[in-house]
Amino acid sequence: SELAPLQLPDQSPDLNRRPSGSQHKSLQTELLPPHRAFTPRKNNLKHNLIQLYSWAHFMLMLYLPEPSGNLELVFMVLFCFWHFIVLSFRLFVFCQVFNDPIHGSIELHPLLIKIIDTPQFQRLRFIKQLGGVYFVYPGASHNRFEHSNRVSQVGYLAGKLAEALRSRQPELNITDRDVLCVQIAGLCHDLGHGPFSHLYDGMFLPKALEKKRKLKKWKHERGSRLMLDHLVEQNNFKPTMKKYGLKPEEDITFIKEMIAGPLQESKEQEWPYKGRPKEKSFLYEIVSNKKNGVDVDKFDYLARDSSYLGTMNNFDFRRFLQFARVCEVEDKDCKEGKRKTICTRDKEDHMYHLFYIRHCLHKRACQHKVNQIIQEMIAEAFFKADGHMQIKGSGGRMFTLSTANEDMEAYTKLTDNVFEEILKSSCSELKKAREILQNIISRKIYKFVGETMRQVPIQDWEVIEMDYGMDDKDPIQHVHFYSKSELDKAKPMPEEKVRTKY
Repeated sequence: SELAPLQLPDQSPDLNRRPSGSQHKSLQTELLPPHRAFTPRKNNLKHNLIQLYSWAHFMLMLYLPEPSGNLELVFMVLFCFWHFIVLSFRLFVFCQVFNDPIHGSIELHPLLIKIIDTPQFQRLRFIKQLGGVYFVYPGASHNRFEHSNRVSQVGYLAGKLAEALRSRQPELNITDRDVLCVQIAGLCHDLGHGPFSHLYDGMFLPKALEKKRKLKKWKHERGSRLMLDHLVEQNNFKPTMKKYGLKPEEDITFIKEMIAGPLQESKEQEWPYKGRPKEKSFLYEIVSNKKNGVDVDKFDYLARDSSYLGTMNNFDFRRFLQFARVCEVEDKDCKEGKRKTICTRDKEDHMYHLFYIRHCLHKRACQHKVNQIIQEMIAEAFFKADGHMQIKGSGGRMFTLSTANEDMEAYTKLTDNVFEEILKSSCSELKKAREILQNIISRKIYKFVGETMRQVPIQDWEVIEMDYGMDDKDPIQHVHFYSKSELDKAKPMPEEKVRTKY
């Protein structure tokens, strides 16, 4: 008799249902430590001080129309003191404190905590940060939850950079809304990753879509946008956002633009972004910098991946935060010819280390020959299992591994656990996929045949540029530097300082 297509069993964690009772309590205990911290809400300070003065003046006129006994004076002082205490508590927001192995103790805004405590974010616990690299480097066991919780480290670093720019340059008019939106973008910018991170959208999906003759390429940034919308809708987050001073209609658009660029880009548009005006163009460079790749996401994953892989990282992102400034620079892509961008000091030539370390990490880990072999085997197993595994999505509809990204309810259930589901299945239709994964576990992997070089002498030499994150372009030439004597004027690195070798 024919076997029905395998479905993901119900006993696996149902990430569409919020935990309740003791299960939810244990999750809270693990995720939210009892430590608290106070963070000033600076935008209310002026208003509250004026209110305090008004109350004091009112009480003074009410009870002391003319010099009288001490009873009225004592009453007025006590009343004003009590009002001051109440206003003082209104000036603070309770924040959670986390202990991070890279950044130490960090404070997170309560809205970030509420986002973390959702099924859509919790699924990142079950997605490896470096995909198949874990089969080569045993220390590379960290997952996307740590990265995105680190990206709340990135959210944390994003907030640090935004706060540094605000304190250093008040004329930029960076508001608390801006800072909180930047932190949320850092926290949520990897929500769209699938099983084994880049393996899903970089290796498996192209094969599956080519078979189905779907030529449109799907990237995880698009998935992050869709998952953010799903998170906000499923958890009714708009009232919560308003509670913390955000405007959901504007700020959700701003957050999604910081994650993956303009929602609708046109050559005719003078400024393609909707969330913030062009006067705040530098805010779009903090989380995901499309201009030169210098962003807090890179700061964190270089530090964290290097730590877990046991490799050296000699780029000091804290020094960059200390010297970062916003300057107006020449820009050929801008119709007005100028834009505001984040710059650093001209003496900071250690920026080369940022891109060199990224190159080394990719070469030693992501492009490791054994990792490439294992990831090809996993992608092949997923390809053979596609169509035989079904995931329940919205409205009761069923989706496969390659179509689950079209429905965020189904995509929420799609994690690295698919590997285990195939490996432990007894379905005959998954036999070929199961054998491939069993070979990985048994270390019976494909063999690396080797490399060869042309024996014929080369007549015409062609210079090949190394990729440091911008294909054949040198990212340093897109970074601007200011001098100590001219803080508001920034220029690209002079040609005599450009290195030909890292």
